[in-house]
Amino acid sequence: MESGRSVYFWVQILIMSLSIPTRPARTFLKESFQVNNWSDLKPYFDALLERPLTSAEELKAWLRDRSELESAISEDLGWRYIKMTCYTEDKVLGDRYTDFIQHIQPEIAPVSDALNKKAAACPFLANLAKEEGYDIMTRNLKKDIELFREENIPLFTEINTESQKYAQLSGAMTVEWKGQELTLQQASVMLQETDRALREEVYHKITDRRLKDKELMDELYTKLIRIRHQVAVNAGFGNFRDYMFKSYGRFDYTPQDCFDFHHSISSEVVPLLEELAEERKARLGVDQLRPWDKSVDVEGRAPLKAFDGGKDLTEKSITCFSNLDPYLGDCLRVMREMGHLDLESRKGKAPGGYNYPLAEIGVPFIFMNATSTMRDMTTLMHEGGHAVHNFLTKDLALGDFKNPPMEVAELASMSMELISMDQWSIFFPKPEDLARARAEQLEDIIETLPWVATIDKFQHWVYEHPDHTLKRRKEQWNATFQEFSDTVTDWRGLEEARDYLWQKQLHLYEVPFYYIEYGMAQLGAIAVWRNFKNDPKKGLAGYMNALKLGNLKTIPEIYKAAGIKFDFSTAYIRELMKFVRAEMGLKG
Repeated sequence: MESGRSVYFWVQILIMSLSIPTRPARTFLKESFQVNNWSDLKPYFDALLERPLTSAEELKAWLRDRSELESAISEDLGWRYIKMTCYTEDKVLGDRYTDFIQHIQPEIAPVSDALNKKAAACPFLANLAKEEGYDIMTRNLKKDIELFREENIPLFTEINTESQKYAQLSGAMTVEWKGQELTLQQASVMLQETDRALREEVYHKITDRRLKDKELMDELYTKLIRIRHQVAVNAGFGNFRDYMFKSYGRFDYTPQDCFDFHHSISSEVVPLLEELAEERKARLGVDQLRPWDKSVDVEGRAPLKAFDGGKDLTEKSITCFSNLDPYLGDCLRVMREMGHLDLESRKGKAPGGYNYPLAEIGVPFIFMNATSTMRDMTTLMHEGGHAVHNFLTKDLALGDFKNPPMEVAELASMSMELISMDQWSIFFPKPEDLARARAEQLEDIIETLPWVATIDKFQHWVYEHPDHTLKRRKEQWNATFQEFSDTVTDWRGLEEARDYLWQKQLHLYEVPFYYIEYGMAQLGAIAVWRNFKNDPKKGLAGYMNALKLGNLKTIPEIYKAAGIKFDFSTAYIRELMKFVRAEMGLKG
């Protein structure tokens, strides 16, 4: 009993020693400022529009004030989105998010364009653009001016409203199992069970539930494609892909680089995927390798269990991060104390996981659907990497400086998955379980890269052919899927399930063309991990120093700061796969 009180005492001391961030003092907004409607915001936007800019210092102050306003608005939208996804069945929360999208965001868009034009016309911007960070900010500001069209405002409102339906449809998907109602995430855990008949039954339950809404999902995607194509045409682009490359600020690579990535993955990674599938089939001793055989342990061992509930996952993850560097552990501790973690799967919760940056306070929110699996653990490693990135950039002067390109944001998360592996004994104290967890993580990389190429190549085709029929969509999906899949897995009798596999990828609905970044960052993460293994102290320092740059440098420059290359060539990917092979104990 005494020792229990002692542990509790030291935990409380640790909590008390944490520096819990508070919202920075406002200098432009009133401290009591809240976003209720457009009339709350308009006076502040008007003040920025009307303010004279007669020196570089006045321009800097103006940019700081604009950043303060936009950060407060962004954080308000963030909380509306977080609460909506945490409780999709709560109509009040859904309506609050929809109200922002339909009634506040459309008012902000034209004023933001006017502010961009005011800054661009300021004669002092050119000198400011010579300073670190301001050059990237200026480049993005001018890009936004080029893209803005008044007629697209209602289209974006419609897009945001329609894409919200994906979370509602997916969040409502459950299956019945032995008298229990399970989310698809909870049910999918049973695909790791050693009982093959059970796995097959669960697979069909999950698939049948998804297919129940296949027409609704198809209709929703078709509608989104149509609206998005119109947005692109209005802005003077031939297709939505080209519009999004400009919108995302992809100044450092082109669609052709994506095609090079697809080719390199097909050439260097798919053969390894085939090899692993052949090995899995042989070790399982099955005549046909079926989709429900892809997650079970090949030696017939029970699924790895990394933690017991959300609290255990949180505490173990904090220890894992702390062992890498005390600062990293403190990031998660702060989030825990502030209630910025919602980790466990439950009915009515949107699918997936995310780390949502909260622009004003600087402490993000992590949303997950954890059950107890190793995949859930690595998801928190991933989202925790994003969170660390937010902490490392939260004190930069402007909001623009804190928002790195997605290729860098995903480098933060995917690298954390790999460099944290040295500490996974916290989750898997038995050496044989730890070795198995590491092997599964590396196999997951080999599966992830082709899937990323599949989704990305599919999107390129979809938006290059916006008037395609559902029949052509299905044909193109299957052709693309086949290009990046192993030939070992037997899909006979499961053709319909394969036809609609793409519908489970929320990025296609909610954040189009935000997926290739995972592949690029996965390659970068392998290189970061290789550096870390060669010299842990230097490798970790390079990783953190790169993240601290936020959006102050170009993507290649940030990757270089981490000691790695931004490269999609066949030769480079072959080099990285050779390293992964060696770590997996494979020949070749």
